[in-house]
Amino acid sequence: MIDLYAAGTSNGLRARMALEECGLAYKLNPIALDKGEHKTPQFLAMNPNAQIPVIVDHDGPGGKPLTLSQSNAILLYCAEKSGKFMPRDGAARAAMWQALMSASTDLTPTFGAIFAVVRSKEPHAPTAELFKARWKQYLKVWDDRLARQKYCAGAEMTIADISLYAIYARAKAGMAELCEGAPNVARWAGEMGARPAMQRALKF
Repeated sequence: MIDLYAAGTSNGLRARMALEECGLAYKLNPIALDKGEHKTPQFLAMNPNAQIPVIVDHDGPGGKPLTLSQSNAILLYCAEKSGKFMPRDGAARAAMWQALMSASTDLTPTFGAIFAVVRSKEPHAPTAELFKARWKQYLKVWDDRLARQKYCAGAEMTIADISLYAIYARAKAGMAELCEGAPNVARWAGEMGARPAMQRALKF
């Protein structure tokens, strides 16, 4: 059994989506960020950076408990533990790595910056527009790519799709206007959102 400590952020969604899609048995332990539950001594013992998500796999490698933070690390761990969503072909695997990094290190931090600036006590419009333009450029590249292929890295679903859908779903729920004008991404997201595992993962 795996314990998941998370909230409904894009990073929290990424970890829960990974567990659901990989079919791994887990228990969700919701963390109320607004109440500071990620800063308690108990949580800090698992992740001193006071960030969600964290998993504790009570049946980790060698049958020993394993504690792991960082949503991408959890995503990779789930894929390797289950043997799912990681291509065996070298070229397909490289395409997966590229797509995964783009979703996780381009789109996710950019949305975080937009959200922080717009929701700040003193929002700065020029900064917000700068990050929105960057987001739109990333989304356009994804839209062009998904016009040519079914999934993020090619013909098969991989962990890159889980990563991208986590940030897309979060953006769609929080700032839907950011997701406009990308019909191929919307088509792909509709298919991802129809998956039962994804529907379960979104219910925080």
